Amino acid sequence: MNDERKFTSWEDAVVWLRHQPDQHQLVLDAFYDDPLIAAAKRYFQSTEWQAVTSLLKGRSGTALDVGAGRGIASYALARSGFAVTALEPDASAIVGAAAIRELAAQAQLPIQVVEEFSERLPFADAAFDLVFARAVLHHTRDLESACREMFRVLRPGGVLIAAREHVISKETDLPQFLAQHPLHHLYGGEHAFLLDRYTGALTAAGFSAIDTLAPLQSPINLFPYTPETLRDAVVAKLTRTIPVAPVWRTALASRSVFASLLSIAERFDHRPGRLYSFVCHKA
Repeated sequence: MNDERKFTSWEDAVVWLRHQPDQHQLVLDAFYDDPLIAAAKRYFQSTEWQAVTSLLKGRSGTALDVGAGRGIASYALARSGFAVTALEPDASAIVGAAAIRELAAQAQLPIQVVEEFSERLPFADAAFDLVFARAVLHHTRDLESACREMFRVLRPGGVLIAAREHVISKETDLPQFLAQHPLHHLYGGEHAFLLDRYTGALTAAGFSAIDTLAPLQSPINLFPYTPETLRDAVVAKLTRTIPVAPVWRTALASRSVFASLLSIAERFDHRPGRLYSFVCHKA
């Protein structure tokens, strides 16, 4: 996409994007398509959410969905049995709070919507059993304050899942990441931090243990790829270099072999903006 236009709101940018025939797959991958309830159901069924579900095994109670956007994660959390509060500062009927309210009404799910920013959570200390933040930390205006607030509203024994955060290897990688991001040029707002900046902010906030999920380690970070479609893409790329697709398919047929290769590849993965996720525990 070479269009250099800028929009005054994210809602306007998404409306324009949805009318570009060549961006249909991007719209689907970002869950910006309508009807919203169908997009939410697709997210609930995705390999990404199934991986999140495995992290939530045995947990229940109250959940805060920070930076909830259109509400797809709020929907998934509510369907998973949590009492959900969706925090979203944008009031938009397409990508914000009004969209979440409409989704909750259609799905008949009890999702409370609060219009506020993550740096100033309007909740009492220890109010939630879970805080979920999908692609939120890299958008924050004050990363450290946001992490402190998320820690504050968690109950002891609670967990913060910060999913799909953009990471750069060095500060000079940021312009390259922003230039290649498919949405940043429409409205701005994208960012990325060094890995140590994320973990440092989370540690300073008070989290007792932080599990870091590397880019190729979890389906949460791989989406919209699945391990299977990623393997197909790797086979296709290798075949363009050495045109013997059956050989590559046979060599990578084993899931364990392919997982081992991904583990090795991660040591050399320095893509600007690659995705990490963090599972943060409050003692």
